[in-house]
Amino acid sequence: MIGVFDSGIGGLTVVRALRQDLPRYNVLYFGDTARTPYGTKSPETVIQYAVQDAEFLLQRGAKILVVGCNTASSVATDRLRERFDVPIFEVISPAVEMAVSQPKGRRVGIIGTRATINSGVYEQKIKALRPDMKVYGAACPLLVPLVEEGWLKKAETRKIVKKYLHPLKLKQINVLILGCTHYPLLKEIIRAKIGKRVKIIDSSEVLSRSVKDFLHHNPHMAGDLGTEGTCEFYVSDVTDQFQKLAGKILKSVGKLEHIKL
Repeated sequence: MIGVFDSGIGGLTVVRALRQDLPRYNVLYFGDTARTPYGTKSPETVIQYAVQDAEFLLQRGAKILVVGCNTASSVATDRLRERFDVPIFEVISPAVEMAVSQPKGRRVGIIGTRATINSGVYEQKIKALRPDMKVYGAACPLLVPLVEEGWLKKAETRKIVKKYLHPLKLKQINVLILGCTHYPLLKEIIRAKIGKRVKIIDSSEVLSRSVKDFLHHNPHMAGDLGTEGTCEFYVSDVTDQFQKLAGKILKSVGKLEHIKL
């Protein structure tokens, strides 16, 4: 199985992309809804949570780990790779590769949680590949709670998105990385506020393509992943709101299994 974890609902955008790109493989999802959001936690705490999340997925049979959380990707990926001997995919590198490949993209904006932006990981990776690029980060701490509450089309959400994006508009960015897997659920609002000329990179979609490319070049792993096209969903706290939003993202989610780490 392909194991995916996130702090909450956002990682389901990764599952959605995986279902579109790799529909025949089995997917196992864990949303750490009891401890969301990760973006306000210390790096040490996020690493601890990410290790626990990964251990749960591996115990359930995952053969590939997908870190569907930018915060965990930014601070915990190295620790996960040191600890677990399985292919591990994170959301940051594929988005960076997409950004640096843009022929007209010399001014890149990144929006994400405080932990992701403060880590500086996007800027470091972009500058390593394209030193000529200008990189601007904007922490957007209110967006994850707004998504988790289901405020996807509220006027208040539009105002907050506009306020967060305003400094990036002043920098005249031409590429914007959605540095959180919750943010694709606000893509329409973000596109309207940042402008049509800005290339938006959806980290969920590019992450899924990265997994697909890996499996294309490693066909021997197909037998380990299961080919029934099943999905299993686990959460550390069951809420009606999560079930409702999950249904909007994936259309059909089925039963959410409640587990304690």
